[in-house]
Amino acid sequence: MESLQTLWEANRRYVSEHPSFPDSSVPSLGVVLVTCMDVRIDPLALFGLHLGEVHVIRNAGARVTDDVIRSLVISQQALATDTVILIPHTDCGVLGLQPEDLCSTAVGSLPPLDFRPMNDLETALREDLGRLRETPWIPDSVRLIGAVYDVRTGLVRVVEPNG
Repeated sequence: MESLQTLWEANRRYVSEHPSFPDSSVPSLGVVLVTCMDVRIDPLALFGLHLGEVHVIRNAGARVTDDVIRSLVISQQALATDTVILIPHTDCGVLGLQPEDLCSTAVGSLPPLDFRPMNDLETALREDLGRLRETPWIPDSVRLIGAVYDVRTGLVRVVEPNG
């Protein structure tokens, strides 16, 4: 409960300072970043960005799931983005993690869930770019870029510049 109290207090300070927000939900750079939920990643800071410049989608492992595709379609078709950058990262907790490692006592009784496990970062990145290329929901005109963020150095290294 103490950690929640800390969050609510921080929000009150945030409101009192009330930063200026963009007037539009359309990202001014037309870019969507898809990255991991890892606490060591600050997607806006990686590129010196500010609120209003890009959309950010985060999940475990920066994997392209059905929900990521859903969000990308909305971002592109309703909010004018034209570039997607997939950015998994080094030292990811999802690497090597298997579905049976999760909820191991209840797997048999739970409905199936695609955890999108990965054993190799760049292989998974290329697989996810391929999934975006193959889905009919993402037009060929959308630029797809694959990069890897190094959590130790802060460098974002482009792996596939044009998907």
